[in-house]
Amino acid sequence: MGLGILASIIVGGLAGWIASGLMKAQTGLLVNIILGIVGAVVLNTILSIVGIYADRSWLPQLIVGAAGASLLIFVWRRIKS
Repeated sequence: MGLGILASIIVGGLAGWIASGLMKAQTGLLVNIILGIVGAVVLNTILSIVGIYADRSWLPQLIVGAAGASLLIFVWRRIKS
């Protein structure tokens, strides 16, 4: 059982907000949601390749989403500079 669309948007927004705060990025609400959701997908994919699977509940996905969004911000800054 996954989070569902509305919960994914809420958790994605929170994860993106946490990541933008940690990485000191100036992003808005929409970008935070996108970063959180895409970050969760990217990091869940990377983790599944090495055999680690995060639970599909909100707290593990919030942690994975924030870490994944931070990773995306880091990579974007490296590409941009």
